[in-house]
Amino acid sequence: MSPYTLVPLLLGLSLGTALTLSSSHWFLAWMGLEMNTLAIIPLMAQNHHPRAVEATTKYFLTQATAAAMLLFASTTNAWLTGEWNIEQMTHPLPTAMIILALALKIGLAPLHSWLPEVLQGLDLTTGLILATWQKLAPFALILQMHSTNPTMLLTLGITSTLVGGWGGLNQTQLRKMLAYSSIAHLGWMVLILQFSPPLTLLTLLTYIIMTCSAFLVFKLNKATNINMLATSWAKTPALTALTPLILLSLGGLPPLTGFMPKWLILQELSKQDLAPLATLAAMSALLSLYFYLRLSYAMTLTMSPNNLNGTTPWRLSSNQPSLPLSLSLTATLTLLPLTPALTTILPS
Repeated sequence: MSPYTLVPLLLGLSLGTALTLSSSHWFLAWMGLEMNTLAIIPLMAQNHHPRAVEATTKYFLTQATAAAMLLFASTTNAWLTGEWNIEQMTHPLPTAMIILALALKIGLAPLHSWLPEVLQGLDLTTGLILATWQKLAPFALILQMHSTNPTMLLTLGITSTLVGGWGGLNQTQLRKMLAYSSIAHLGWMVLILQFSPPLTLLTLLTYIIMTCSAFLVFKLNKATNINMLATSWAKTPALTALTPLILLSLGGLPPLTGFMPKWLILQELSKQDLAPLATLAAMSALLSLYFYLRLSYAMTLTMSPNNLNGTTPWRLSSNQPSLPLSLSLTATLTLLPLTPALTTILPS
C-alpha cells in the first residue's frame, strides 16, 4: 500500500480511538468507533485476495451491527433518563444492550465467532492491529460504565475464558490460535472489571505486549500454521529458543510476565468470595496452556525435512525491523519482578 494512502488511514485509526477515549457523550463515542472501523477496513482488504475480502466483509457487518445496537441503546437511555453521559447509565435495559454491543465489538464469547474467521483472512500486521489496538476504544467505554448487572459481566468473562481455551485446542492455523487466545484474555479482563478496573488495565497492557511479541515472531518467520514453525530454526535459531517462553508467558506460566495478571485476578476474585469462579478460570487457563505447549513443541522439538527449502532460509537476511520485537520480547519475559511496583502505581 502506498504511504500516501497508509498514513491517512493510520491517522484516522488513531483519531477514532482518541475521540472515543476522550468523549463522555455516547454520540461522540459512537462516532469515534465508526471512524475506527472505517479506517481499518481498507487495511484489511489491501491484499485483494478473496479470503481477505471475505474477512473484511464479515468484520464490517459485525461492527456495523454492534455500532447500530450501541446507538439504539444509548438513544433509548437518553429517552428514558434524559442523559447522554456515558457515566450516567442507570437504566438496566439500555445498559445490558450496550454491554452486549461492546462485547460483540471486541469478540467476547458467546459473541465471538466472527473473530477467528476474520483474523484468519488477514495478514499478520493487520491482524496485530485488530487484536490489540482495536480493543482499546470499546474497553474504554466498558470501563467508564457503572454496570447495574454484575452477573452479566461475570458470565461473559467466564464463558470467554472457557471458549478461548476449548476453541484453540484443535486448531492448526496460528492466526486462529491467537484469536482464541485473545478471547480467553478478554475473558480474564472482563471477570475482574467491576472489582478492580486498574487491574483490568494492567491485564490489557500485558496482553498487548505479549500478543505483539507473538505476532512479530510469526511475521519474522513468515509462519501461518504449525507445520511452518518447524523450519524456524533455520531462519532465526536464537529467536526459536526464546519463542516458547513468549508462548508460555501468554499461557500465564511463572516466572514470566503473563503470570502476573492471572495471579492478581485470582487473588482479587478470592477476596470477593468468588473462589469457585476463580477455580474455574484457573482450570480454563490450563486449556490455553496446552495449545501454547503444542506450538512450543512444534517449534523447538520437531525437525523439518533436511531439504533445500528447509535449509536455505538462514542464508537470506530479513529486512524486518528488530527493535519492536526485541522490546516487546524483553517485556514479555522479564516484567514479573516489577509486580509490586506496578501494583503500587495503579490508581486505586
